[in-house]
Amino acid sequence: MEETRQSKEEYESMEDEQNEDNGTISEEESEDEDGAEDEEIGDEEKVKETYLPGQPIEEGEELVCDESAYIMLHTAETGSPCLSFDIIRDPLGDNRTDFPVTTYIVAGTQSMKTVTNKVLIMKMSNLHKTCNDDDESTDEEEDEEQPEIKPNLDTAVLPHFGAVNRIRMTFVNEVPLASTWSDTGKVHIWDLTKPLQAVNDHRQLEQYSKTSSTMKPLYTFSGHLSEGFAMDWCPTQPGVLATGDCRNNIHVWKPQEAGLWHVEQRPYLGHSGSVEDIQWSPNEANVFASCSIDKSIRIWDARVDPSKACMLTCNNAHTSDVNVIHWNRNEPFIVSGGDDAKLCVWDLRQFQTKKPVATFKHHTAPITSVEWHPTDGTVFASTGEDDQVALWDLSVEKDDESREEDLKDLPPQLLFIHQGQKELKELHWHPQVPGLVITTSLTGFNVFKTISV
Repeated sequence: MEETRQSKEEYESMEDEQNEDNGTISEEESEDEDGAEDEEIGDEEKVKETYLPGQPIEEGEELVCDESAYIMLHTAETGSPCLSFDIIRDPLGDNRTDFPVTTYIVAGTQSMKTVTNKVLIMKMSNLHKTCNDDDESTDEEEDEEQPEIKPNLDTAVLPHFGAVNRIRMTFVNEVPLASTWSDTGKVHIWDLTKPLQAVNDHRQLEQYSKTSSTMKPLYTFSGHLSEGFAMDWCPTQPGVLATGDCRNNIHVWKPQEAGLWHVEQRPYLGHSGSVEDIQWSPNEANVFASCSIDKSIRIWDARVDPSKACMLTCNNAHTSDVNVIHWNRNEPFIVSGGDDAKLCVWDLRQFQTKKPVATFKHHTAPITSVEWHPTDGTVFASTGEDDQVALWDLSVEKDDESREEDLKDLPPQLLFIHQGQKELKELHWHPQVPGLVITTSLTGFNVFKTISV
């Protein structure tokens, strides 16, 4: 569990380090405000308890981060909130386990002023371990060099008209592309080649910043009848995109020559309410899933006439709006999250039974994001409006005898609870750094790796 509680006099303060670029990134550090205070405490026992969400906090107690539960934990701020983002695959290699870590993400702002919104391309580098290894030297010389290992944040921007409801990333012929759903009702596609080059070179970044205000989308589609949130790139057909809006309509895009797309004008019809999320099958070309506020999850075949393309429907998949879904890359499973705060796991081999193979009710508010682990088919993560990030493992079996008394009411598949952010909106596992999770909220980004996954 991520947080413990202790008396205020034992509270461990956090310090933020300002970055020279258009944002900040910091590591979560625990420091004694006065070395003499430790001597004064002497051998007094510091009583710490595991805090579970919903428990009352007694007077004189404070929640503090239990850093021993993390291999790495960093925070980043961008000014305007970025409530949707995606991770950009990089050429640094797969299955990276060495530290410090470098990661690239693309995010969209949601400023109240339409003309001030942006697409941000960010390079987070020098992300080192939160806790040093036991065999690492801690001599005075290394302490003096500590500023050199502070995390860095380099940011390049693209102007975006309207708040970014959702943003997703892909590569087509090695060209990095991002699609954005604007609250103006338009969907844009952006070429990220130049801003990605800029964040890797400070001289290029300085030159890029002088001309970035003139950058335009590669392509724009204005055919949706309202704004939307649902969007996903097809992993098996580069450049194929599906977008869904709040008027129940889904459109499928297919790439053409010279940076153009053909968008099927006839929408895929079936939902009776706003389409909230779309997920292409990771293995079957032309097959995608969608979910809606009409409480249903639907499976579609993009090769069929849009009016007849719905192959399977699970009505009342949740007792209220189905907000998010994610398709397992390794197993025939889809996980869904709804306004009823439930997480449901669906076996596509048994989808017609309309019964999930597993249901979890730990979150106490609507689910805002779910995602399967990139390589472990039994592990997934979820976020909710209860400001919790939960990590789950379906392979864990119930064993009350080995659990602490306070934990016996929790689902045994619940591995870890991460807290500290407000109004959590989206999470992603890093596809190239095993176990690394990035989350975004109204209060900024968290980048962390736990001892549990």
